Amino acid sequence: MARYTGPVCRLCRRERMKLFLKGDRCFKEKCAIERRAYPPGQHGQRRGRRPQGYGPQLREKQKVKRIYGVLEKQFRTYFKDAARKRGVTGENLLVTLERRLDSVVFNLGFASSRSQARQLVRHGHIQVDGRKTTIPSYQLRVGQDIVVREKSRQNDFIRASIESARGRGIPDWLDLDIDNFAGKVNALPTREDIKLPVEEQLIVELYSR
Repeated sequence: MARYTGPVCRLCRRERMKLFLKGDRCFKEKCAIERRAYPPGQHGQRRGRRPQGYGPQLREKQKVKRIYGVLEKQFRTYFKDAARKRGVTGENLLVTLERRLDSVVFNLGFASSRSQARQLVRHGHIQVDGRKTTIPSYQLRVGQDIVVREKSRQNDFIRASIESARGRGIPDWLDLDIDNFAGKVNALPTREDIKLPVEEQLIVELYSR
C-alpha cells in the first residue's frame, strides 16, 4: 500500500499549522513550526497573500489527507462513500477517517502519532476482537475491542506513548483500560468528538466542482 515517505515537518510548514505528525517532537521547541512558521521552499517567506476560491478548498483537502496519512485515490474513495450515506457528507467523511484502525490506535494512546500507529498495526502488534489485524484502514464498529498483543506490551514505544496519552486525553466515544493495554469502541464518533481545525465543507465544495 502506498504511503508518503518524505519529511513530514515540511507538510506542517506548508499548512502553516501543527498537524502532529511526529509525536512528542511536535510539543517541543524542535518542532519545525516553532522554528520556521512559513511554507518550505525558496519562496516560502514570500507567500503572504491568502489564497482564494480553489486555493482554500485544495489546502483543506491536503490538510486532512496529511493528518490521516491517506493518499489521493483512497481519500477520493472515502469521499464517494461519505456522499452515498445519509447525513452531512463532510461529517461522514471525517467519521470514516476517525474509525480507521490506525487512527483509533493513536487516539487510545498506543502510539504517539498516526504514522507510528499505522506501523504498529502493519507489524501485527494490534488485535481486534482477539484476532491479529494488520490493515490500518480497517473500519471499526461499535462494541469492538482493540488490544495490544501480549508479546508487544513490553515495547518501549508503546509504554511511552500510553504515558504521554494520559495528558492528551481519550475521546469520549472510546474507552481505555491502561492496565490491560486495551480499548473499546463505545459509540461512533460525532463531529463534536473530532477536535480538528478542519472546515470539511470546503472539501465537499472542492469535489462538487
